[in-house]
Amino acid sequence: MKAIIPAAGLGTRFLPATKAQPKEMLPVLNKPVIQYVVEEAVAAGVDDVLIITGRGKRAIEDHFDRSVELEDLLERAGDTEKLRQVRGISELAEVFYVRQKRPRGLGHAVLCGAAHTGDQPFFVLLGDVIMPNASCLKRLREVHERYGASVIAVTPVEEQYVSRYGVIAGHEVEPGVWKVTDLVEKPAINTAPSNLAIFGRYLLTPKVMEILPHVEPGRGGEIQLTDALRELLKSEELYAISLECEGYDTGNVLSWIEANIALGLESPEFGADLRERLEALLGRGTRGEE
Repeated sequence: MKAIIPAAGLGTRFLPATKAQPKEMLPVLNKPVIQYVVEEAVAAGVDDVLIITGRGKRAIEDHFDRSVELEDLLERAGDTEKLRQVRGISELAEVFYVRQKRPRGLGHAVLCGAAHTGDQPFFVLLGDVIMPNASCLKRLREVHERYGASVIAVTPVEEQYVSRYGVIAGHEVEPGVWKVTDLVEKPAINTAPSNLAIFGRYLLTPKVMEILPHVEPGRGGEIQLTDALRELLKSEELYAISLECEGYDTGNVLSWIEANIALGLESPEFGADLRERLEALLGRGTRGEE
């Protein structure tokens, strides 16, 4: 199965850091965010990845390409572990690129991959969402194969945050699986049909690519994938799975910091030292309040 990774956003919430570098190349620990995303796709059996980029995103292409000079330097230095890591990045998968010439929303970014996916189902992985393993994609595939329909990942969010996300309406058909009856983009708290927010992972049927060219632009002139999925419900079923593992949204500064801390604490390399330093920082803050 092929995967589309939209990575064409301007990253304005990270300015000035993203003035000259893609937000997807910001590091979480010692890897850029988009490498986590590609590794997740590969771990789920994907060997064909299409990244939707934009102007100023060449660093993404360079990252997944060979770096002969760096490899030669590491080889001469005898640093076999770093050499293995660097070479491994360019060998992860067949990675292709299409440019979204101007930002027109997630739906339009996905549509840019229509010629690549053809008449086959495909994954969509948002380029700023990290999942710690491939279990989400494997679960999407299992449910797709069982029902023959598009499947999206959702996660419960606190009531006060539902207005930040697209949320679903529907009913549970088996533990952790919902049949979707509607989707609402960023609803008001008192009108939200549920607290299940769409969270960055999709397995979509080719019908979605037929619908996207006819979706009317919404706020900001953007074509929303959520609107295409609402239209899809008129002709096909749509299911949602509740995430069984923790995911990390790195799309804003605070959540990016949280992802670094959470994954850092889980890391065998950094975890113990980071915990000690965090405790020292928190202790320093407590002493300052006395």
